[in-house]
Amino acid sequence: MNEDKFNIEVRKFLKDVGITSQREIERAVREAIESGQIKGSERLKVSARIQIERVALDHSVKGEIALS
Repeated sequence: MNEDKFNIEVRKFLKDVGITSQREIERAVREAIESGQIKGSERLKVSARIQIERVALDHSVKGEIALS
């Protein structure tokens, strides 16, 4: 395995995950505020899951996002 190539590929994937996830979170929260589903002062529970079946990876991260 080429460690440098592997590291670059993992970083590219995680950058894509981060950018697209941030956009989707921001869009969903704005829409929820506009529709009155939430007020905009909540703390929202959030989770993310990364899976790679061929190497038996199933990694979850949980946290909270404060809106104010």
